[in-house]
Amino acid sequence: MNAWAREARAVDVLVVGAGPAGLAAAARLAALGTGRVEVLEREPEGGGVPRFCAHPGFGADPRGRALDGPGYARRAVRAAVRAGAVLRTGVSVVGWAGPLALETAAPTGPETLVARAVVLATGARERSRPARLLPGTRPEGVLTAGELHRTVALFGPRAERIGRRAVVVGDGPTAGHAVSLLLRAGVTVAAVVREERYAAALGVPVAAETTVTELTGRGRLAAVTVRNRHGRTRSIRCDTLVLTGDWIPEHELARAGGLPLAPGTRAPLVDATLCTAVPGVFAAGGLLRGGTPAVRAAAEGRRAAESVRAYLERGARDAPGSPG
Repeated sequence: MNAWAREARAVDVLVVGAGPAGLAAAARLAALGTGRVEVLEREPEGGGVPRFCAHPGFGADPRGRALDGPGYARRAVRAAVRAGAVLRTGVSVVGWAGPLALETAAPTGPETLVARAVVLATGARERSRPARLLPGTRPEGVLTAGELHRTVALFGPRAERIGRRAVVVGDGPTAGHAVSLLLRAGVTVAAVVREERYAAALGVPVAAETTVTELTGRGRLAAVTVRNRHGRTRSIRCDTLVLTGDWIPEHELARAGGLPLAPGTRAPLVDATLCTAVPGVFAAGGLLRGGTPAVRAAAEGRRAAESVRAYLERGARDAPGSPG
């Protein structure tokens, strides 16, 4: 037995990430009687990104009433805990101590956990301004949609914390929710800038087939320069820029474990059962496809749970001395 295995605390399944996919996987695994299921979440609360999204679009409760993000997050946490999963918040996974063993850091100190299976549900994040290589000065007032939602959730919809006049980059539901949030906060949306030709009606000016080419401003953002497909440029006055979409998987732990990544998405490669190249390590949710709606990510988490159960049952049958 390896040294790390002698010192490790054993559990049956470790789920990394308490977002929609991770909580759904944990709830299903616990309900299936898979043994001790622990969910590790670095944030102080479980629920993932939805707990900052105060808008509908997260399914409905048993009475058919539409759920917003915080309501969905609370329900997902309750479901996992009631099923018997252990949710541990404020716990960061810092590395691997073996194929199915994780090193963690928590307020109580470091710990090594060894499991029979691991589910990675670490989600994704939007590319920040540096990652998008946007030229120009480095003023304040440039946010991702996630940062915008988090700011409003923590401090309330007060325009002075966001700005007065904003430009939103992107399209689809994420951009639409950002526009709605800005308008509710009393912020004027000067334009939605997107590269694609067609755009959904958002009730604000839309610059299609257009890209942001430069940011200007000292201290605070003052304007953005945009260029359309014909090469014409213009300046849009604004003090806030919200970047939406363009997702990056939170794959640092997967990379540290040597898991092969897909060339395009840089997400862990998985087979039809959502198993990675390492037997017993599964992945699901936004980690595989950034921007996945919460309800769909949760469904994939439950599918991963079924695959984990099948994997564990197959291992038990194949163990030395097992009948058949």
